[in-house]
Amino acid sequence: MAEFNTTLKEQGDISIIKLKGYLDAHTAPVLENKFNELINNNKYKIVVDFQDLAYISSAGLGVFMAYIEKVRENQGDIKLASMSDKVYNIFDLLGFPLLYEIFKTEEEAIRKFSE
Repeated sequence: MAEFNTTLKEQGDISIIKLKGYLDAHTAPVLENKFNELINNNKYKIVVDFQDLAYISSAGLGVFMAYIEKVRENQGDIKLASMSDKVYNIFDLLGFPLLYEIFKTEEEAIRKFSE
């Protein structure tokens, strides 16, 4: 089975989820649980760091669509950072850059919350 895990770190009022491995239908619930945990704790400023993500499927992409509305309703956002070209191309193909801000680095995404 493909490996996938997340780590969470806080920087002020911003939550950073680091993804590692393969995000697909089997592993998507791990990320869903992380988003639910943040939302339940009223944490709506979220940066997702893709630096160590090797693969994402449509089920993985669906996780982001499932939570963006709830986060934005609460004056927050989900910003995406550090994608490999391979992962970015999948997001781009499905029009995600129109819906999400995608940054080269985690630091850029974090800075955007304070503008």
